[in-house]
Amino acid sequence: MYDVIVVGSGAAGMTAALCTAQHGLRTLVVEKAEHFGGSTARSGGGIWVPNNHVVAAAGRPDSPEQASAYLEHIAADVPADLREAFLDAGPAMLAFVVAHTPLKFRWVRDYADYYPEAPGGQPRGRSVEPLPFNTTLLGEEIKDLEPPYVPTPAGIVITQTDYRWLTLIGRHPRGLLTAVKVFARRFLPGSRLTMGQALAAGLRAGLKALNVEVRLNTAMTDLHYENGRIAGILVGEKLILAKHVVLASGGFENNEQLRKQHQDIGTEWTVGAKANTGDGIEAGMRAGAAVGLMDEAWWGPSVPLPRGPFFLLAERSLPGCVLVNSTGQRFVNEAAPYIDVVKAMNGKTWLVFDHNYRSRYPFCGIPPRRPLPRRWKDTVLTAPSLEELAQEADLPELIDTVRRFNTLTVDGKDTDFRRGDSAYDRYYGDPRNHPNPNLAPLTTGPFYAVKIVPGDLGTKGGLKTDTHARVLREDGSVIEGLYAAGNTMASVMGHTYAGAGATLGPAMTFGYLAGLDITGGMS
Repeated sequence: MYDVIVVGSGAAGMTAALCTAQHGLRTLVVEKAEHFGGSTARSGGGIWVPNNHVVAAAGRPDSPEQASAYLEHIAADVPADLREAFLDAGPAMLAFVVAHTPLKFRWVRDYADYYPEAPGGQPRGRSVEPLPFNTTLLGEEIKDLEPPYVPTPAGIVITQTDYRWLTLIGRHPRGLLTAVKVFARRFLPGSRLTMGQALAAGLRAGLKALNVEVRLNTAMTDLHYENGRIAGILVGEKLILAKHVVLASGGFENNEQLRKQHQDIGTEWTVGAKANTGDGIEAGMRAGAAVGLMDEAWWGPSVPLPRGPFFLLAERSLPGCVLVNSTGQRFVNEAAPYIDVVKAMNGKTWLVFDHNYRSRYPFCGIPPRRPLPRRWKDTVLTAPSLEELAQEADLPELIDTVRRFNTLTVDGKDTDFRRGDSAYDRYYGDPRNHPNPNLAPLTTGPFYAVKIVPGDLGTKGGLKTDTHARVLREDGSVIEGLYAAGNTMASVMGHTYAGAGATLGPAMTFGYLAGLDITGGMS
């Protein structure tokens, strides 16, 4: 019998397990997939935790009052006690992870909160990311790590900070310097991991030091209920007993039935881990748990490529492109937070850009000035003139839209959608483009139209919890012995997205809160 079983080996689950094991509890992590790390290992690895020690050490002032004002403004629909629990415990969680794993973090310089002009928002950001992680610290288990979302050539590892400047490799000296730095890393002794790969590997290394088993290829099929409380899990016909169970098995982005039921969308455009089929959420519901935010996801405009969706970050913020709807009209600030862009989409959407844009910036991983792959022909349309492109893509309003947009670029003021007004917009802009780093005219053929779909990083709806991550019934009572964190839990971000890493920051914090509650209850 175990003291704690954690279901899921992403950042939420491994943080919970780290906390309970560090306090001497016999802890087991079970993972459905053949690899550990889940969507965490596929992510950018950023962690959004206000008032943390890493950002403070970088000389960036923050305060609990500012952070509270910010979340109250953007996530007013979330119960205040949940917001405050996250803000209170987040800094301690990050310090705990640094103290008990080989992980070290740095501030992602100038990566603004997603609504930096809101009360309490930070124009220079609160996000941190893992420093490159030496794989020798994990040993043979490194082979069991979930592969990254976008593979890179052997020996090439890129941080979030690198990514910003690599998008400007053809435009800014720092782009070239960053490329040289990235290339030089391959000659360091030992191999390195970055972003979500580093975070997942570092957490696993912390668990390994505490002799915590992460049992792969082990799918929980249900919860075990005994004497009025959760008392373990079922794995097929096998019963594994435990005093406490933490559900951190991800969202339901790859569950066709749940997505159709709650979101009227399929599973083909998510970049979440394939094993995320809502097992923990469904098991919790069978045990009587309440759910919330089931219609929500960590949305982001994506390009449906043959190998799978490509989640757009910098591409839509860079100058020389517009997002248009099925008639060819702009409908949103292209550089807005990705969750807001998808919520503004209504039907068929295209990203349109010209030859100048293609010559200056990478697109979906393809360097500037290189032709886009022919196998993308079902996704990318191209034509010598804007008129021909409008006809081919059936966008009757495109000519007028681009004409209007081009006039706005002269003064650098997007009076239609305010693109470039926010510090968040400008983070992925081109600082050498004046007067607005996000605005440039579309003038030179060939012209391109790329299909855009409502993709996501995973779903954000799930089991309702209290401030200790304990799972609740509809009447607000606690299901004894059961906890939830990460995307298995109804997100503390509600319908919004506070900043880069606002998935992982709360996920790890509520995993930590679950661990604290479990260990605090032990005699």
